Amino acid sequence: MPKAEKTNPRLIILSGAKSSEICMINDTKSFTVGRVPGNQLLLSDQGISRHHFSIRKEGNCFKIEDLKSHNGTFVNGVKIQELPLKHGDFIRAGQTELLFLTKTESEVIFDSENDFDEDLVTKSEIQLSIEENVSNLPQDLTMLVKIGKTINESKDAETLQKQLLEIILEIIPAERAAVILFGEDLDVPKSVCVLNKIRKDSQQNSFSHKVIERVLTGKVALMSNDIFQSNLETSESLISSKISCLLCAPFILSGIKGLIYLDSTSPLNKFTENHLQQMTAIANLVGASLENSGRLEALKLENENLQEIARIETSMIGESQSMKALYQLISKVAQTDSTVLILGESGSGKELVARALHENSSRDGRPFVALNCAVLNENLLESDLFGHERGAFTGAMNQRKGKIEQAHGGTIFLDEIGELPLPLHANLLRVLQEREIERVGGSRTQKVDIRVIAATNRNLEEAVKGGSFRQDLFFRLNVVPIRTPPLRERKKDILLLAQHFINKHAARCKRTVGGVSDEAKKALLSYNFPGNVRELENIIERAIVLGSTEKLLLEDLPLEVIELMETNKDSLPGLYEQLKTIKQQIILNALKKNDGNYIEAALELGVHTNNLYRMINNLGIKIEQTRRFS
Repeated sequence: MPKAEKTNPRLIILSGAKSSEICMINDTKSFTVGRVPGNQLLLSDQGISRHHFSIRKEGNCFKIEDLKSHNGTFVNGVKIQELPLKHGDFIRAGQTELLFLTKTESEVIFDSENDFDEDLVTKSEIQLSIEENVSNLPQDLTMLVKIGKTINESKDAETLQKQLLEIILEIIPAERAAVILFGEDLDVPKSVCVLNKIRKDSQQNSFSHKVIERVLTGKVALMSNDIFQSNLETSESLISSKISCLLCAPFILSGIKGLIYLDSTSPLNKFTENHLQQMTAIANLVGASLENSGRLEALKLENENLQEIARIETSMIGESQSMKALYQLISKVAQTDSTVLILGESGSGKELVARALHENSSRDGRPFVALNCAVLNENLLESDLFGHERGAFTGAMNQRKGKIEQAHGGTIFLDEIGELPLPLHANLLRVLQEREIERVGGSRTQKVDIRVIAATNRNLEEAVKGGSFRQDLFFRLNVVPIRTPPLRERKKDILLLAQHFINKHAARCKRTVGGVSDEAKKALLSYNFPGNVRELENIIERAIVLGSTEKLLLEDLPLEVIELMETNKDSLPGLYEQLKTIKQQIILNALKKNDGNYIEAALELGVHTNNLYRMINNLGIKIEQTRRFS
């Protein structure tokens, strides 16, 4: 091979705002590429870091180094930190593709003394010549610049593939060109884009699986101008399609696997070494651009989802994936009037979900009426739900509207619907079916315009099997089920919620609290929160009241939270379980002493009634345990 007279290092920008520009590299000092002034090559691509990568000469070769960029630097589709650069290497930074060249026009690419296997090529280079005027570029480089512009201007992967195949068929003597993409399974392609110049037969979309497998598993380009003289003659699909020449070039990157597949049935068409070099180069560009296109489409979808989430008015807090999915579901369901059944553990935020559904619906601004079905006895609950007429029962001195009637035009939220007494199921079923009510002691039905949202921490399907919940009512309620994730499934949100509760309660408690100590954070993150978000709020408020420093300390947390830092609660019951049992018994004794009256029991225990309900939920006391005293 003749020696080069000189090196001519340069970058050709193949995509982006500066597409087709040529940037000469000064080989006496480091050449940097980035998004801010001070770099030798300034690119406005937002995927490029302020200082993205550098190219420097070391001895007789050039090296590229990633400058700790945010999105990484890729050479021939592989992410690099530092790597020697060769003539013809493709560089990708952000969404910008560049071609690195060093050789001059006087150089010869292949050594004529070396044998060239026309059937299997594992390495090829591209012969390119560049002059000052881009319009006078040789065909190879003109093609690359044209492909670069196509990549830059295409809006989606499908359009990009079709346009690239059109360019390929302009320069390669093939009758058919295809881009075939695969996942891990090489038996079934994920997508096939085909362009035919001449052939319109029934086999126009038929390809040799043997060839595809050989190219992708071996990661080699393959070319043959005589199928019957090559070792491909056993491929039945090639024989039946009467293929005479074939050329395939693979691209295998981090997120995509595929190949460019070219063939022809005409014996007059012949592929050359130069065609193989061109397709190897194009395959690298196609793979990288399709990978970028896939990422852009994924980012576009994620952006649409985030915009949808951002439009939700809600007091819920959380950035975990489960919460993002919940926000997205709320944004869709809120726009309808369908009945919703919110499922989730106590303290996981079911009422917040119900309020978010109401506030993001067309009923926002109209009544949102909540009723806890677990805290009233059967007679009072019926009156609360449907209202009563004057004289309907002892003490009914005046006519009274029920909760459902109060919610007319808006939303009725029935919390703990699983505790609804069985005799009231039929009445509620009528409301769901007919949207009409009848007050207790009345004889006239009234139409109501309401949306019904119910919530429960019980397994209603099991309750239906056990006969404690009507099946037809369950079906009417379970039109759109929404599950609120427990806090143990959204650990990412714990510290975010803790800070929110600090901000909420510190001023009210006349304390200055800036955050949580590292040890306290570890304890909170290791705790499973059986009472979920409600329990976390109680823990933070208690720590604020008991603490005395600007940060909440480990010793400010409840014993059951601290204990998990030292013992495994699953293998050793420990003090927490004993305390929990004692607390349960104290509450049950108070309820028993006061014949199941929650108000009287709360007074005896010295807590507010709402706090008593919260303690019952947090301690896992079943409603059935408390009802036996009423």
